[in-house]
Amino acid sequence: MKRISIALALLCAGFLAGIVLTGRLRTDTEMRAEQVAPAPRSITPAALTTAPTPPLPGLPDFTGIAAQATKGVVNISSVRTVRTPNSPFSNDPMFQYFFGGQEEMFGSRDRREMSLGSGVLISADGYIVTNNHVVQSPNAEVTVVFADKHELPGRIIGTDSATDIALIKVAQTSQPAVTWGDSSALKVGQWVLAIGSPYQLNQTVTSGIVSALGRTNVGFSEVEDFIQTDAAINPGNSGGALINMRGELIGINTGIISQGANGQPGGGNQGIGFAIPSNLARRVIDQLIQHGVVPRGSLGAMQLYSLTTQMAAELGMSDTRGAFVNRMYRASPAYNSGLRPIDVIVSFNGQPVEDPSQLLHLISDAKVGTTATVGVLRQGRLITLKIPVVQREG
Repeated sequence: MKRISIALALLCAGFLAGIVLTGRLRTDTEMRAEQVAPAPRSITPAALTTAPTPPLPGLPDFTGIAAQATKGVVNISSVRTVRTPNSPFSNDPMFQYFFGGQEEMFGSRDRREMSLGSGVLISADGYIVTNNHVVQSPNAEVTVVFADKHELPGRIIGTDSATDIALIKVAQTSQPAVTWGDSSALKVGQWVLAIGSPYQLNQTVTSGIVSALGRTNVGFSEVEDFIQTDAAINPGNSGGALINMRGELIGINTGIISQGANGQPGGGNQGIGFAIPSNLARRVIDQLIQHGVVPRGSLGAMQLYSLTTQMAAELGMSDTRGAFVNRMYRASPAYNSGLRPIDVIVSFNGQPVEDPSQLLHLISDAKVGTTATVGVLRQGRLITLKIPVVQREG
């Protein structure tokens, strides 16, 4: 009986201890669960609006820059009248070969062409810069739509096809102008924003970096010194703004290199876009405001080619720097001063010539009425010519 009593006492003690331990474990478990997942609380809309999600550390925040810069970027539509022949054979190469110039027998008609693009308000009194190919013609009818949706008619002050710049004037507007930036201070790898109206989607903002500087021989214009960027640029972005991280205008978006189906041109953005540097655009705009045109120098019409390695070797040159003269007019100042086809222009007013694009830029910037000193390689000999700089026609 004594043993049975001891066994019953131990059994009761174990049972009670089990109840205590289980209770403690359960209590501890419940406490830990409450700490990890507290009971949900109701969230009001006011709480959501007063506590915005901060940007992730290390990533740029474009919100303030975009909010301000988009106010000065506009949508531009231009309409021009084009006279086209009624001849059903006007686009037939065989008809043109045998009967070219006789389309008037079929009469002609006027046709209206529309172009859409973007522009940038650069002054409080209503000056707007865009691309020449957006306005199409100095006599086009232009309408400007601002970020706040109000419209104003635009007057074309002047155009410059060599740089693909056009200047438009509207009545004074309440929208803020975009501040000019210094494009010479740009460095490859800097963040930039492209703002415009691709596919008529107004005030579209895309981001990227400066991919390269001083791009030439792209084929968009005669005078080329482009900023290359991977910020998305699409049809309709032409004339829009390229903005730096201070919200300043450092480029005018102009074009893209793109491939459509089967490798043909005409596709969308592929990360290779080009913008006219702000410093170049400002020089052109100043001339357009003062004169309505950009005075540009010329040595006369000539056809220039870049040198290939094979051409350089045949001409006895050690590298491919220079501009190869393929053809030229005999009545040009350059021909009258001794320049001839097959010559290679290697310097202009003491500055080395890298390629035809750079040479055209140097000639264009030369003051009309001065005499240029031109270094030429001819049959392996370096000669110097003095060629008068005349006003460029057209």
